[in-house]
Amino acid sequence: MLAILSVGAGLAYVIWIIVCLELNVRKAKALNIPIVRLPIDSNNVIWILLQPHVWKILDALPFFWASYPRFVRFSRRGWFFDERATIHEQVGPVWALVTPVAINVHFADPDSIRDIVTRRGDFQRPIAELKLLELYGPCISTAKWEEWPRHRKVIATPFNETIMNSVWDESLRQAKGMLRSWDDASANGGCIASYQKDTRALSLNLLAATGFGKSYDFRGSTEPQIDEVGGYRDSLQTVLDHIILLMLVPFNILCMLPKRWARIGNAGISFKRHMVKMLEEETAALNQGKPGSGGIMALFVRAADTYQHQSTADSGMKAMKKGLSVDEIFGNLFVINFAGHDSTANTLAFGMLLLATHPEVQAWLAEEIAIATGNSDMELWDYKELFPKLKRCRAVLYEVLRLYPPVLALPSIASNCTQVIEIGSQRLAIPERVSITVNLRAMQVHPAYWHDANDCPCYNWRPSRWISSPAPAKSAAVNHLADKKLIVPGKSLFLPWGEGPQICPGKKFAEVQAVAVLACLLNTHRLSVKKAPGEDERAAMNRATECSNDIYLEMLIRLRDADSVNLVCRQI
Repeated sequence: MLAILSVGAGLAYVIWIIVCLELNVRKAKALNIPIVRLPIDSNNVIWILLQPHVWKILDALPFFWASYPRFVRFSRRGWFFDERATIHEQVGPVWALVTPVAINVHFADPDSIRDIVTRRGDFQRPIAELKLLELYGPCISTAKWEEWPRHRKVIATPFNETIMNSVWDESLRQAKGMLRSWDDASANGGCIASYQKDTRALSLNLLAATGFGKSYDFRGSTEPQIDEVGGYRDSLQTVLDHIILLMLVPFNILCMLPKRWARIGNAGISFKRHMVKMLEEETAALNQGKPGSGGIMALFVRAADTYQHQSTADSGMKAMKKGLSVDEIFGNLFVINFAGHDSTANTLAFGMLLLATHPEVQAWLAEEIAIATGNSDMELWDYKELFPKLKRCRAVLYEVLRLYPPVLALPSIASNCTQVIEIGSQRLAIPERVSITVNLRAMQVHPAYWHDANDCPCYNWRPSRWISSPAPAKSAAVNHLADKKLIVPGKSLFLPWGEGPQICPGKKFAEVQAVAVLACLLNTHRLSVKKAPGEDERAAMNRATECSNDIYLEMLIRLRDADSVNLVCRQI
């Protein structure tokens, strides 16, 4: 009897899925755009947990990505990366992905994307889908349209130009520490143990110092760590490493599971304790007339004070909210750590691997660094003088972000009423509550906009594309470099930080950090791929290229197995 009931329930579920899917297909056909059916809801919790294991099996099969049907390809989280711009090349700039629970219209058209990202009220963030980000409380990523400016005002303030000197100096300090560690690791035929872990440690230390007043010396992945289990950095790193699990399973439930799971749950609880402690210490310091950390926490304390006084003063009249509640502070602290640390750390890891496979780019960067700095001591490097001159370093950052944007797509939802978007001569009327996706990955590798996008297996990683009339190696002069400009294409073609009113407030922070790290590294050192026994140079480079394009997506993309390719760092 139980078996019959189980079979009946399963059959009923399948029928329900098919009916819901076809009802949504009927609605999508009214849009008069190409349609792709997907019988699985990509936000289904069970599928989120199962799909990595399903795709582990599929990846082991001797089939290319393109050989799978579309409904199979698009069932994978992060399918945007492997798909590149293929679907848009085949069906056009806009198409609809239809599931049993939603219609999602995908765009890869510059004009329509510009329209979407600038019409903030018409195309709002899908709050219901982003609720998982409220791991510690409401935050800017999940704020409603009318609440978003209040969050943005507080969060954007510490990422202004006044902090960039500190970001520059601390980035150089951390990079020098990383180089010392890499020198030691590469001595006597050795190699860097884990460049991915090291770039994460560097980014975490930088954010801790400039944002929260916690200073740490750099320690490589193989060096003895001074953090105890449950410490600030240990807790944050564990949370970031298991963010999907923590979003799906409550901390206290994980704490009751076997040791490995319990450690993750305890890390989630410990990080909350550290945030509470930092907020209390900052509040006490400011109340006593002390300067406090002077970073993000000081601004959050003032925001909490504004919010509290406003609530007390409000006598029942509805007023425009100001400041942030304590829960909103914790929610935004987590998002800043997650977005500000993990995104740049992963970008630097991709950059290190790509530089190691392109020695000519390293020489190109070193040439500019030598001329811009005049081979002066690093202690004399001044942010305001050098950062504008290091255009090639920024070009490398942009080229990494073009191919490996931390966020592969920008989701939104048609709000308030039916919204009209023009695509060429077509006027597309998108009903309210229909999901919209701006495909960043497709826009940044589409052959229609990047003419050499498909020229070679490594997708032609060419940072010189960002410099006007790039000079050949070993031919630059001071005046020649000064005349060169950084070319940034249309904002709707290249938008790794987002665009429009909701552009990432940490953009300049990330640029300054990356430029300082690259300048410090290539001023005196070069990276290379350590060859495996019996491997020639070409085979080593091909292996590294395969590694750079083997990614997985948690909340952001990162290298799936960075440590499968060892890098060597040598002083020149």
